[in-house]
Amino acid sequence: MPKPKATQRARFAVVAAVTLTVASTARAAAPADYPTRPITMVVPYPPGGGNDVIARLVAAKMSQSLGQPIVIENRAGAGSTIGTRDVARSAPNGYTLLIATSSLAINPSLYPDADYDPQKDFAPIGLIAASANLVLVRPSLPAHSIAELIALAKQAPGKLDFASTGTGTSTHLAAALFGTMAGVALTAIPYKGVAPAITDLLGEHVDLMFCPTASVVGLVHEGKLRALAVTSARRSALFPQLPTVAEAGLAGYAAELHYGIVAPADTPRPIVDKLNAALNAALANADVKSRLAVDGAEVLPGTPEAYAADIAAEQAKWSAVIKKTGVTAQ
Repeated sequence: MPKPKATQRARFAVVAAVTLTVASTARAAAPADYPTRPITMVVPYPPGGGNDVIARLVAAKMSQSLGQPIVIENRAGAGSTIGTRDVARSAPNGYTLLIATSSLAINPSLYPDADYDPQKDFAPIGLIAASANLVLVRPSLPAHSIAELIALAKQAPGKLDFASTGTGTSTHLAAALFGTMAGVALTAIPYKGVAPAITDLLGEHVDLMFCPTASVVGLVHEGKLRALAVTSARRSALFPQLPTVAEAGLAGYAAELHYGIVAPADTPRPIVDKLNAALNAALANADVKSRLAVDGAEVLPGTPEAYAADIAAEQAKWSAVIKKTGVTAQ
């Protein structure tokens, strides 16, 4: 006959096992009628930016498939880490989502207090699109190709400066990757946003810029700024005459900004699949495709697994660039 204390421990073990089973079942289960109320999509940036525009465009179409509105909520701050962290800590029930960019994977390497793991704290729903930068130079800079730009930078190490939209942003890291791969030293000049950076490039106060395509389409077509190449792996539909940086002589170079949607980790798979189906349906819509194309973005429909692999690849790639260049968030 078991001793009283042993019997009590055995009972506690059974209760604990049952509790864990119930909790696991609750996490795995998903209501068949999901969603039954509005969904919140957090944009970790201020209203009006490219992330906000894409979120509202895709959310409107997803709402039609899901039968419930998706409400956009802007929670900006600390390079997007505030809103991202909020979503990571939200209930994994499919009612709080995050519009994510490559910063999801990059920020933990830039911000010591980011306090989230991009691969463990989220359930990827799917990629939305990828957009590239244009390599732009001031009108009077004597460089008309990537090869000439690299040669010029090697002649005067550290003398060429580039405008970025902020330390650690995608425009900054695209230039940092270029510098490390080309073996040249470029000086970063951070700005608070795209507009002031472009203004100073036009005014020839800086030498070059890795700039979001959508921000300078008109200026490039009008000849006010010279574009040397596009940073994506493939040529841009907006500028098919421009080579990629890789084609122009820097083999293997690619720097794109990826957009996607994630939910908190442990979101039930049936909910993830339903959201993924709604997202892919939105990306198949002609209006969504054309609107994103205007901004130089290419839709990337796919599976949650494909997005998970993309997050892992982005984290590995950019953390290595950050470590090598010593870039830190300010």
